[in-house]
Amino acid sequence: MALTLYVDTARWRAHQKHVLDQFPGIVPVCKGNGYGFGHERLAEEATRFGADILAVGTTYEAARIKDWFGGDLLVLTPFRRGEEPVPLPDRVIRSVSSLDGVHGLVGARVVIEVMSSMKRHGITEQDLPHLHAAIEDVRLEGFAIHLPLDRPDGSDAVDEVIGWMDRLRTARLPLHTMFVSHLKADELARLQQQFPQTRFRARIGTHLWLGDHHATEYRGSVLDVTRVAKGDRFGYRQQKAASDGWLVVVAGGTSHGVGLEAPKALHGMMPRAKGVARAGLATVNRNLSPFVWGAKQRWFAEPPHMQVSILFVPSDAPEPTVGEELVAHLRHTTTQFDRILDR
Repeated sequence: MALTLYVDTARWRAHQKHVLDQFPGIVPVCKGNGYGFGHERLAEEATRFGADILAVGTTYEAARIKDWFGGDLLVLTPFRRGEEPVPLPDRVIRSVSSLDGVHGLVGARVVIEVMSSMKRHGITEQDLPHLHAAIEDVRLEGFAIHLPLDRPDGSDAVDEVIGWMDRLRTARLPLHTMFVSHLKADELARLQQQFPQTRFRARIGTHLWLGDHHATEYRGSVLDVTRVAKGDRFGYRQQKAASDGWLVVVAGGTSHGVGLEAPKALHGMMPRAKGVARAGLATVNRNLSPFVWGAKQRWFAEPPHMQVSILFVPSDAPEPTVGEELVAHLRHTTTQFDRILDR
């Protein structure tokens, strides 16, 4: 009995091909929990479709993935002096976002990140005059820019990249390769047309692996079903059942990421109103679970346990049976499955 990730492999790979066709020279990203699939699975997929480079989040991830992927590995987290040294092969490329970082990686293969409107990290325009001397001591693989997802000010992503291309060109820095993130296919084509001597490589993770929501599905196995009457006490905290129904024990708990949710940026009155409503219900121990039964998301009977969740299914719904599976609407990047099955 398990929390299972089912993958419609043919459909998933068809979507991958669609993205690959749109973004020539793509750099697939495999970081965190491997977008819910795991590092080994994504490394195998990247090898299958012929990727020459795979982007990972940290040096620790690079150390794990190096045995599953034979091409270059680009570490996205910028190098910092004093970081724990991790033994890595020469095919690992480090990102740097400061002059000090460049000076600290003598002889290494590096990609230099520039400061975008994200304002997360990157070299600034004021650093450019000093880069000439710094890059003489490293093997420069290119520059990179990480762009925001939303632009409420109406600014144009392509214009932002062009601005940096012009600054780098004015500083007489090599522009053979530019790694970009969060550009649409048509935007990338516009850049490639304007700068034909530069190879633009899109770093893509979410859209590549998770762009087709119907290609994957989480399901949790029903482990136990217990009938309760209104007023019956149950669970760790011995709460009372609000009405007649069933307590359904389903595979999937906090160790899988069930019940955990990353903060969301809410836009508009309706999403904010729903957020307020959810918060209000939580104060009276009413929390909606990700599990679906009888075409409805069901409420947690109590907070999820480490490996299972207990749901309350009212008596007006069909009675679940042990061994059935409940669809679970879970976020891939925060979920750990027990098993993955292709279908």
